[in-house]
Amino acid sequence: MSITYTCSIPSFSSISVSNSTTFRPNRITCSAGAGVAERKAVNTSEPLLLNAVRGEDVERPPVWLMRQAGRYMKSYQDICQKHPSFRERSENVDLVVEISLQPWKVFKPDGVILFSDILTPLPGMNIPFDIVKGKGPIIFDPITTAADVDKVTEFTPQEWVPYVGEALTILRKEVNNEAAVLGFVGAPFTLASYCVEGGSSKNFTKIKKLAFSQPKVLHALLEKFTTSMATYIKYQADNGAQAVQIFDSWATELSPTDFEEFSLPYLKRIVDTVKQTHPDLPLILYASGSGGLLERLPLTGVDVVSLDWTVDMAEGRKRLGSDIAVQGNVDPGVLFGSKDFITNRIHDTVKKAGNTKHILNLGHGIKVGTPEENVEHFFEVAKGLGY
Repeated sequence: MSITYTCSIPSFSSISVSNSTTFRPNRITCSAGAGVAERKAVNTSEPLLLNAVRGEDVERPPVWLMRQAGRYMKSYQDICQKHPSFRERSENVDLVVEISLQPWKVFKPDGVILFSDILTPLPGMNIPFDIVKGKGPIIFDPITTAADVDKVTEFTPQEWVPYVGEALTILRKEVNNEAAVLGFVGAPFTLASYCVEGGSSKNFTKIKKLAFSQPKVLHALLEKFTTSMATYIKYQADNGAQAVQIFDSWATELSPTDFEEFSLPYLKRIVDTVKQTHPDLPLILYASGSGGLLERLPLTGVDVVSLDWTVDMAEGRKRLGSDIAVQGNVDPGVLFGSKDFITNRIHDTVKKAGNTKHILNLGHGIKVGTPEENVEHFFEVAKGLGY
């Protein structure tokens, strides 16, 4: 017996959900409607995630989760017991590969993201740092003056982070094109925020003081991060990354006017630079709390905008337009709910996203303490969907 109901999403798609237990449980079937970009024929030789980003005809939305390799997994906790230093875990090839593959072996997501940190390049730019348990990242010598910026050097990944290239190459072989291997970098403004604030911040007073009292100093620092991150993305792609996510976690602390000065042009320059040599490399942009900046994000030229959960997916689709792919955007807190609750939220997100150019994900990383069995359920439901 099958129970079917239909939901109409304005300007995007008409979608019906069928709870049939005969073949695929909780199967969502979708038919394209007005406002959805025309889908292309499926390319079966490429991972599902890449086909979805390019607007090709796919059988379901690909799924992976931010921080899918991490502290909620017992297997990761076991590694932490043996290797308590985060930097050791993220800068040792064998450990990086093992941790990156932990969720792949258990859940088989459609994206396998490199286990690393956005601050990993900093020592290679003459910015010493560490990640201290219970405190987070610590920048030993915060950047406050033009003289400090002059000391920042250009990043050469092959010299400073060869383990990243080696790990990505191994991951490509291990995953064997059954999923897309993802790399990631930090965006210039976010990296600058850490370096000026001296670590994480709640109020961002130091970076804003620099921006509004000495903008030339901040722009000089942003220039250096822009050049280096473009190089780093290319390096990751050349060593196996099939898509790269750019995290601009703190850009949403800026007003729209200040975003257009201190973040947008640098993101656009990174994308333009990468696309000159890697035109087919999908670039994903994630900025938490980006509702107030949403229309500006596609101006960067990225292929995918990753939405956080504070933006309704249907409204986000409308505001972004149908030409750009979207990622997200289930609230990570949903994974603390019942399995039925998780299932319903997945269905709601997929219905609102429509049947093209959508990567199912959370609106932020998995929270510490999330029940591992609920993550497993998330993937089971997601991989049982169908357009």
